[in-house]
Amino acid sequence: MKLVKFSLIFSCMLAFVFVLPGTGIAGGNGGLTVAGFDSGEMKKGAPSGWELLDRKGTPNLALERKDDRYVLHMKSDSQSAFGITKDLDLKAGEYPFLSWEWKVTRLPDGADVRKADTDDQAIQIYVAFDATGWPAKLNTPVIGYIWGVKCPKDTVVTSSQPFADKVRYVVLRNREDALNTWFSEKRNLEEDYRKLFPDIEGGQPRDIKSISFYINSQNTKSEAESYICSVRFSRD
Repeated sequence: MKLVKFSLIFSCMLAFVFVLPGTGIAGGNGGLTVAGFDSGEMKKGAPSGWELLDRKGTPNLALERKDDRYVLHMKSDSQSAFGITKDLDLKAGEYPFLSWEWKVTRLPDGADVRKADTDDQAIQIYVAFDATGWPAKLNTPVIGYIWGVKCPKDTVVTSSQPFADKVRYVVLRNREDALNTWFSEKRNLEEDYRKLFPDIEGGQPRDIKSISFYINSQNTKSEAESYICSVRFSRD
């Protein structure tokens, strides 16, 4: 259903999680690790310190050992769309870079973020910024970094879902990239924000309020599978 992705996006914006010591956030060396996953501990269906957002179907996620760390493994079926989110409070310019590692082992069939009825991805990373007005859920700028399928890489697109024009995507990888292979990414959040939101206060970066990971394949009635780890904000 078209409104499922819309609900997931707004859950990313509004979910509130208390960030406490030992919940997967670690600083030092000019950076802030938000998804290091130092253990395989899960609470209420999500990694410790994160909140599960199960908006359709049955969530299928777990923390699995990879060398000396754990990675988040997510798998969706023809009826599922879900994610996890963590609340943050990072001042604009404090940590302008975001890096992570991810891997996809299955892409949703025929998915294309440019169309609402095929808007599925094996993995999406959402960074939500301070709302620009009320109601917050309609006025929260959100950058989505996605592993698409049919949409060309480096495409910048506004969400095709209803009332979600503040959600804007950058397609980093797609079906041209090798499956079952780890890729490392690094993005300049401030530069991306300026390019994606020139219509909001001239693209002036805002405080970061949350980060979320999602998977869904219910629109294309197919399946998807992905992994992510080592998600980190940094100063350079």
